[in-house]
Amino acid sequence: MNCPICDQPTQPIFEKHGYWIHECPACRHRCVNLTTTHTHVSQVYGDDYFTEGGAGYSDYLAEAELITAHGRRYGQILSRHMPPGRILDVGAAAGFILKGIGESGWSGVGLEPNATVAEFGRTRLGMQIEVGALEDFRGSEQFDLVSMIQVIPHFYNLRQALAAATKLTRPGGYWLIETWNKDSWMARIMGQNWHEYSPPSVLHFFSPQTLAALVKQFGFTEVAHGRPAKKINGGHAKSLLQYKLKSLPLGKPAARLLNLAPDNLAIPYPSYDLFWGLYKYK
Repeated sequence: MNCPICDQPTQPIFEKHGYWIHECPACRHRCVNLTTTHTHVSQVYGDDYFTEGGAGYSDYLAEAELITAHGRRYGQILSRHMPPGRILDVGAAAGFILKGIGESGWSGVGLEPNATVAEFGRTRLGMQIEVGALEDFRGSEQFDLVSMIQVIPHFYNLRQALAAATKLTRPGGYWLIETWNKDSWMARIMGQNWHEYSPPSVLHFFSPQTLAALVKQFGFTEVAHGRPAKKINGGHAKSLLQYKLKSLPLGKPAARLLNLAPDNLAIPYPSYDLFWGLYKYK
């Protein structure tokens, strides 16, 4: 397969969960060698993604306040760079991030492929959430901001998704993107056992440099970046770690110890594994 960033041939470097992870020798982007279509979304992000743990959530709705607070922090970051306006939140789920950003004066629309959580956001939170994948979205409104919080590694067609996002961004508008950093010290230490090598859910693995190079091709330049202060609850943390540890030596005994942590405990997510970038359109 060719690299989705620089179009050079990629090379297989290791296998994970039956899928080959490739790396581009030219730009060092990593991706999963998997041909995907729109059916990938319904297959991977069904209702169980939000309730059954593993690579997804053990109980997405139980983290409502933590996720809303995460959106609230991004609202504060955005206020340093622009006045509030209209936002499209991609991968909105039930709209908790959108709700948090909205507390800083933003209004807008969520886009979520899972109809069940989208309906929860509409009926229980009063959010405007459209059902669908960004690759196939044909909205007519142009937004001041398109946010993609922990969603860009999941796009089944990366370039098609960003082309759609570009059309949905007004000139002078912004993208806010949060994702994992494949070049973090933790990722380097863990190697192929790094927790974000989770195909077929996660398909792309960025660094700040490869993401900046990609969005530049769509007319966006970086104006700010940082590491997010993010928290997840104990139930989610246990589910993720147990899913990752089970394939490692001594992983099962370590996973059993995690059951001692309360499910409702707010646990800081390791920020060194994450980064966010704010990018301006032309």
